[in-house]
Amino acid sequence: MSNYPNMHDVETVACVGIGTIGGGWAAYFLSRGFRVQAWDPSPDAGDKLAALIDAAWPALTQLGLAPNASKDNWSVHAELADAVAGVGFIQESAPEDLDLKSDLLARIDAVTDTDVVIGSSTSGYGMSEMNQRAAHPERLVVGHPFNPPYLIPLVEVAGGRGTAPEAVAWASEWYDFIGKSVITMDREIPGFIANRLQEALWREALHMIDNGEATVEQIDLAITDGPGLRWPIQGPMLTFHLAGGPGGMAHMLDHFGPSLKSPWTRLEAPELTRKLRDDVIAGCDEEAGERSFADLVAERDAAIIAVRNVIGELKAAPKAAV
Repeated sequence: MSNYPNMHDVETVACVGIGTIGGGWAAYFLSRGFRVQAWDPSPDAGDKLAALIDAAWPALTQLGLAPNASKDNWSVHAELADAVAGVGFIQESAPEDLDLKSDLLARIDAVTDTDVVIGSSTSGYGMSEMNQRAAHPERLVVGHPFNPPYLIPLVEVAGGRGTAPEAVAWASEWYDFIGKSVITMDREIPGFIANRLQEALWREALHMIDNGEATVEQIDLAITDGPGLRWPIQGPMLTFHLAGGPGGMAHMLDHFGPSLKSPWTRLEAPELTRKLRDDVIAGCDEEAGERSFADLVAERDAAIIAVRNVIGELKAAPKAAV
């Protein structure tokens, strides 16, 4: 496929920007047996990355490491050109600032071999917005992960104006190759697919808190002990398909379609007033109770691993005879 590297020959990848997202990517690449070369302007980037990898490694070990995986197979470089030298792929994970990302992608592009695809972890910007300053926009793609990227398998891939279809195809195949669940976007839309769905639920939750209709804890419980238990298995669309009984989605839409006109949701975001902000923060603090941030992360990671392992077992189980 084109002049991009043979994925089986890729031994080293670069992570440009190694905060929470970029560091999570670095840990994941290490777990898949790659060497990671990193760059970040923070003076203590190396210490932070070491701590993040150490924290992520037990979870990655439970999920299963590649035979040659090593959590020590990484380096942080002072010069961007040194970090991207000789790599087979680059994952950019700078803060979500359009001017910063556009400038950084252009800088990466300028010092990287032209046969290397560059993926951006942007959570909302389209590549058409970010690639304007790059000399070779054809190899720049969005590779949007979900946090934490070392645990959540989803990656949304999208090109932009100027992106070569071959680069999008290579990136999608690459993320699949390293064990990710890939959505290749049919078109560029702000926020991609998963973030737009997540944002719709988030905005409705803010409205309910703002209007005194529900507490933070009630909203979280409504998802964790309600539809959230179904979504990891079948997602919202197939869930509604089953809700239609033997008639499936057709019966569901015919029967419940009129309710779409009911005032159940408010898709416009409420004004984020000081009161709303304080109420949300207080609710989260109350729900967390005595649990520290580290405690909450450990609980989340253990739950995600358990759910993923169960789903994997279900998918691997022999199909029941008809």
